[in-house]
Amino acid sequence: MNNSPHSNTMKPEDTRELRQLYADFEAEHLKPLWTQMDDLMPTMPDPKAVPHVWKWSRLFPLAERSGELVPVGRGGERRAIGLANPGLGGRAFISPTLWAAIQYLGPRETAPEHRHAQNAFRFVVEGEGVWTVVNGDPVRMSRGDFLLTPGWHFHGHHNDSDRPMAWVDGLDIPFSYQNDVGFFEFGSDRVTDYATPRFSRGERLWAHPGLRPLSELKNNTVSSPLAAYRWEFTDRALTEQLLLEDEGQPATVEQGHAAIRYVNPTNGGDVMSTIRAEFHRFRAGASSAPRREVGSSVFQVFEGSGSVILNRIQTKLEKGDLFVVPSWVAWSLQADSQFDLFRFSDAPIMERLSFARTQVEERRS
Repeated sequence: MNNSPHSNTMKPEDTRELRQLYADFEAEHLKPLWTQMDDLMPTMPDPKAVPHVWKWSRLFPLAERSGELVPVGRGGERRAIGLANPGLGGRAFISPTLWAAIQYLGPRETAPEHRHAQNAFRFVVEGEGVWTVVNGDPVRMSRGDFLLTPGWHFHGHHNDSDRPMAWVDGLDIPFSYQNDVGFFEFGSDRVTDYATPRFSRGERLWAHPGLRPLSELKNNTVSSPLAAYRWEFTDRALTEQLLLEDEGQPATVEQGHAAIRYVNPTNGGDVMSTIRAEFHRFRAGASSAPRREVGSSVFQVFEGSGSVILNRIQTKLEKGDLFVVPSWVAWSLQADSQFDLFRFSDAPIMERLSFARTQVEERRS
């Protein structure tokens, strides 16, 4: 594919009559297609969002300061700090479809319950001691866990420890906002259950590999009924893929690159209808082939160090760092040490609408 842009706009001769025609168009709230083809129908995606890296070493101290100055409660609801893509005009959108934020909850604090149409998740890069209560089911939040709050589920959080905790929230807020599908409703001013079980009721029913409760055979759900995907299982799956690779078995997506997708156990599909979530592990020295994809992705480094190359610009990455890959931006990863990364994307939207497209560059030998 030729990735070199060229003009797609027709330019008629500038005359007094043409300028009057355009003025008359404006008066009737009309826009001629021939003056905006480049913007509306580019020869390839030309995103306004830009690739960007946020350093955890700078983000976390700001979250701590917000914890000292900003209360949690009705009004703001959450002490969440949105990552604003520099190309999107100041909105707290990390891409045109995705929202990402650091949420910070102080010792013994409670974030009150509410629900919204937007799908949400939490990913914990560090810390213990917080439970999120989803539709009355208390769910432990621990390091490496991926936790779901599907749309229109009541949820609140409480910190049962004497230490603060921060995590990453991901939602489809920009997609909801652009398409006017958002609803919101307040719930309890506290949380409906302050219990602190090791495993939630949803996990006790659904978190058994390859097994499905007979009581739920007919209950295929759009979003996963499993509220927590535990790090111990993610870590084990990735470890086994690399061990199988050592044995000469086809288990990894690329040499030295293990990966898993979090799935809905009722149908084998994505965990939510608008968000895909994955986890990637690279051996030290491994790399991914450069690629472009329609749709946007966000990564967070969970452990290790390496670098990302975005549109041929290389940036070093460490634990906690986040970066966004807008649509059709070329990207690849390189690992200095074992390199673990969490990824979420809008792939379910792009696939369902038949817009998905991927271009992978051949590696140079």
